[in-house]
Amino acid sequence: MNSKSGKINHALGLHLHQPPGNMLDMLGTTEHEAIGIIHAYNRVVKQAMWHKDIAKIHVGMSGVLLDQLTDPDVIHAYAHHLNIKEMLNDYRNAENIELLGMGHYHPVFPLIPVADWEEQLTYGRKRIKEVFGREPEGFWPPEMAFTMEMIPAIVKAGYKYLLVDSLHLKPEKDESGRADMLSVYIAEYKGHKIPVVPRNRDISNAQESGMDAYWFKNEVLHKVKDNPNSDKPRLVCTWSDGENGGWFRRMDEESGFWGHFYAPFMDLVRNEGIINPVKISEFIEMYPPKEKIKIETGAWNVASTSGTDFSQWNGSDIQKAGVNEIAEVSRIYHNLSKKAGTKGNGDIKAKLSQARNYILEAETSCFLFWGDNWVPKLYDRTKPARKLLDEISRSI
Repeated sequence: MNSKSGKINHALGLHLHQPPGNMLDMLGTTEHEAIGIIHAYNRVVKQAMWHKDIAKIHVGMSGVLLDQLTDPDVIHAYAHHLNIKEMLNDYRNAENIELLGMGHYHPVFPLIPVADWEEQLTYGRKRIKEVFGREPEGFWPPEMAFTMEMIPAIVKAGYKYLLVDSLHLKPEKDESGRADMLSVYIAEYKGHKIPVVPRNRDISNAQESGMDAYWFKNEVLHKVKDNPNSDKPRLVCTWSDGENGGWFRRMDEESGFWGHFYAPFMDLVRNEGIINPVKISEFIEMYPPKEKIKIETGAWNVASTSGTDFSQWNGSDIQKAGVNEIAEVSRIYHNLSKKAGTKGNGDIKAKLSQARNYILEAETSCFLFWGDNWVPKLYDRTKPARKLLDEISRSI
C-alpha cells in the first residue's frame, strides 16, 4: 500500500533532556545509568552516520542538556566513557539529523507564567545554534504539553512547525469527528499560523518500549488503511524519549532500539521501499498543509494518565504549591524589573539577571514530574531568587 507520492513517509523523532546538574549527579550516584545515557546520545548520531544513505532522524535537545554537555566539568568527568566534544561535533556535521527546539529549561508551558514563555523559547533556540551552528526547524513542546495560546510565541521565536500529540487533535470542521493523524495541518491563534504535525501516540509508545522492523511496517500499513484520506501523501510521525528505559540504554546494542529495530528497519527500507524516511521540513515543503486543525490543551500520556489534565505535574497539593510558587516569584520579578526600568544601576541589573536565571531554571518540568520528593529542587531555585528580589526591592 503506497500513498500518491509513491511511498508512505516516516518521521522518526527522539527527545533528549536532563534536568540541571543531573549528568554529574548520576555519575556520582548511579554510574551505570549515566554511562547508559551518554552512550544513548552518541548512538543517535552514529546511526545517522552509518545509514546516511537513507536515514533521517529528528532530535530535540533541551538547552539545559546542552549546557551540561558543554560544561568542562561534565566533559572531563565522562572522558573515560565518551568524548563528548567529538559527539557534539558529529551532531553538528550530520546533515540528515533535523534539530528541534523546546523551552531552554524544559518547562511545562501551560503551567508556567505566560510572561516567561518568550525567554524560555528564544534562549533554547539560541543555545542550539551556539552548539550546532544551525537553528532548529521545529518545536517540540516539553512533555508534549501544549495549548493553542502558545502559537504566537512559537511563531515569533522563529519555529517553522510544531509537534503535538495525536490524541489532542480535533478537526476544525468537526463533521466526521475524526482527524487524519497522518497529515500535516495548520493551527491558528489570533492571526498567527503554524504547521502542526501529529505524533502517533500508539506507535510512539511501542518505539519507546520495544518493537521490531516487521511489526512496525505492518502497524504503519494498518494505520494508513485505518485513517481517512489514504490516497494522500502519508506522514507517520513517531516520537519518544531517546535515553529512558533499558531499550535505549542497553550497552549490548544488538538487543536495543538501534540494533534490534533500527538497523533492520533501514535494511527493510532499502529492500522494499514501502516506507520512506523523511525530514518533516522537507515533507511540509513538498506538501504544504492547507486544512486547519484545533488542538485541545494537554500533554503526552505518562503511566496511567492521559495527559489531558497535567496531573502528572500538577496533581498533588505539593506540586500545585510548587506551580504557585513559580507564578508568585515570577510576578515579583516582572514587577521589580518594570519598576527598575533602564534606571537600575549595575548591581540591580546583575541581581535581576541572576534572579531571572533561578526562576527560569525552577520551571524545569522534572522538578514537578518526579513527584513530591523532587519539588524541593524547585524551591532550591526560587528561595535564592526571592532573596535577590527582596534586596532589589529594598534598594529601589
